[in-house]
Amino acid sequence: MQWSVTLKKKLRKQLGKLPRTVKASLVALIKNIESYGPGRGNWANYSQLSGNRHHCHLKKGQPTYVAIWEVKDKEIKLVEVTYAGTHEKAPY
Repeated sequence: MQWSVTLKKKLRKQLGKLPRTVKASLVALIKNIESYGPGRGNWANYSQLSGNRHHCHLKKGQPTYVAIWEVKDKEIKLVEVTYAGTHEKAPY
């Protein structure tokens, strides 16, 4: 069974402001999570934050873009991407 991935409402609104390469990386990350689950050790600078939260880099350099996602329900396999944007503004 595949994982379901949703985007937080605030993130959906700010997607238009992200650079094209970052959007493409975010789409690839979402597809990867849907297929293989939330633990994405094959992504740059991936780490598990506290509890069910995870993060990785979408683009290196200046500025660095990151994505943060959270496992909402392991039983029904639901993940919510809560943030995608610059590293400086990331809500760790």
